Amino acid sequence: MQVLLCRSRKVGSVLIRALTWSSWSHAALCNGTECIEATWPRVRRVPIADVIAAHDDFTVIDLPCAWPNVAWAAALSQVGRPYDWAALLGFLAHRDWASPARWFCSELVAWAFAKGGSPLFRPDSTYRVTPQMIWELPPTPPLGATK
Repeated sequence: MQVLLCRSRKVGSVLIRALTWSSWSHAALCNGTECIEATWPRVRRVPIADVIAAHDDFTVIDLPCAWPNVAWAAALSQVGRPYDWAALLGFLAHRDWASPARWFCSELVAWAFAKGGSPLFRPDSTYRVTPQMIWELPPTPPLGATK
């Protein structure tokens, strides 16, 4: 599956990068032409070109997922849910203010990968995932590849 990582010079992007100690301020799950992203004011499905156009810099990384269709469907089921500012601010307060009814961008990406059978992080830390943590994941061989 693809993950789009973005940043811009806008105040919100700079603030998010500062709060999360990230080089990137946004993460979205992508399937080549579309993205599912948690952004203000809610989770949405949008063309990848729209997300790229809203940022100054981006990269796309491929991460293996056991069941990409399941991960995509899980993320798609969250479209319309509100953005989770409280969880994002929880980074500053070192608290878990995540809500199961709200999402911030990298939290949604990590959750979708877990639903797709390929958790990127330990289950108890999914609510603290930043775009930078996704960027820093080591390159992984494709599923089924042998050494």
